[in-house]
Amino acid sequence: MLAELRGLNEECGVFGIWGHEGAAQISYYGLHALQHRGQEGAGIVTKEGKKFHVIKGEGLVNEVFSGNQINDLKGNSAIGQVRYSTENGRGIENVQPLVFRSTTGSLSVAHNGNIVNAVELREHLERQGSIFQTNSDTEVLAHLIKKSSGSLTQRDRVKKALSMLKGAFAFVILTDDGLMVAQDPNGLRPLSLGKLGDAWVVASETCAFDIIGAEWIRSVEPGELIIINDKGLQSDRFAQAADPAMCSMEYVYFARPDSDIDGINIHSARKRCGKRLAREVHIEADVVTGVPDSSISAAIGFSEESGIPYELGLIKNRYVGRTFIQPSQELREKGVKMKLSPVRQVVNGKRVVMVDDSIVRGTTSKRIVNLLKEAGATEVHVVIASPPLVSPCFYGVDISTDSELIATNRTIDEIRELIGADSLTFLSAEGMLEAIGRPDNTKNCGQCLACFTGEYPTEIYSDTVMPHKKEIV
Repeated sequence: MLAELRGLNEECGVFGIWGHEGAAQISYYGLHALQHRGQEGAGIVTKEGKKFHVIKGEGLVNEVFSGNQINDLKGNSAIGQVRYSTENGRGIENVQPLVFRSTTGSLSVAHNGNIVNAVELREHLERQGSIFQTNSDTEVLAHLIKKSSGSLTQRDRVKKALSMLKGAFAFVILTDDGLMVAQDPNGLRPLSLGKLGDAWVVASETCAFDIIGAEWIRSVEPGELIIINDKGLQSDRFAQAADPAMCSMEYVYFARPDSDIDGINIHSARKRCGKRLAREVHIEADVVTGVPDSSISAAIGFSEESGIPYELGLIKNRYVGRTFIQPSQELREKGVKMKLSPVRQVVNGKRVVMVDDSIVRGTTSKRIVNLLKEAGATEVHVVIASPPLVSPCFYGVDISTDSELIATNRTIDEIRELIGADSLTFLSAEGMLEAIGRPDNTKNCGQCLACFTGEYPTEIYSDTVMPHKKEIV
């Protein structure tokens, strides 16, 4: 469903490149491909010798880098980020990459995810004299690196700092001497390594490689630290890999359909989820339609498996201004009609199966059901290509507090009644894992299911939970 209307957003996307004379321009196109992961801010930092150049700002990539100022970013290496921020993280000072300059060397950091012990670490660092300039947990890593013993090598300082972090994180770190790339021990956030000629590139999603013409090499491994410099690439570890737990919502909603995560194509996975959903429920209907855009793949799969024809019953207006990307519930509700329009000739007099990827609050689902019925649909059967969302996420996804999640403490029939659907079906967790391509017969299925089960793959700290008003024992 539409992230800007329902409050389900990925934190950000990161990109890095080493050894290309057009590093800034390549980074621009890479970030543009990752724009779906964050629309509130963008930034690029390049390295020219020992000098760092930075341009960042609030807005979309083409807004931040309008005109020719991208040419001011000199150097053959760069890192960048597109950002979605939570309420406490807004403001230009929180737009990444962050840059830190000192007599011992410069450092620039960009991050995707959420460090669940960031508050605890921040308080510890402040007691030792650190002064923070942002609200971002990304800054914690920079302070930890600088606080490490001066007798350690830079690689060991970074490894020591990373080992103190808990939660989900995919870091790109630009230093005077090289580009460092790190993935949390559970591999909660996607991060891939590629090559563009002789240059090395890294990105949150492989779709960024496609747009710049890079070759995918492999995924960054959980607990791995990659060091790239003029001598080449070296792989090290700052932690042993834990049980792999890639975020399920990457497959369900966040990632672009043309991306691959852990060798699994997103479009194909979503289509298989739709097929599995059609096998789990039998509905007598005339037409299948998907909520643009992330649900289209699942809707096609549902149609193929069920034999019910697929039609474009809902059209997305791609020219609505970003004024509607706001957190207020009132604007979310009003924004639905601005964002979506039913195709009356397709749904009028028809029994419609409406396929969606997930339901968060339920407000948007209710309004879409109403739109279809106002356009003449005689029945609207809602099928969801994922299990019910019952718990908040603490790993970098802005999923609502549990009090706002419609599926928390409600039965399927109660949710169906609230959204006004004639029937409501969610894909089973087992069906989702099987369709995506993960084993479903062990606890270590390779995916994080916390938002569906309330079982978190890492320790959750009380200061992380408090903003979500949920007690975790």
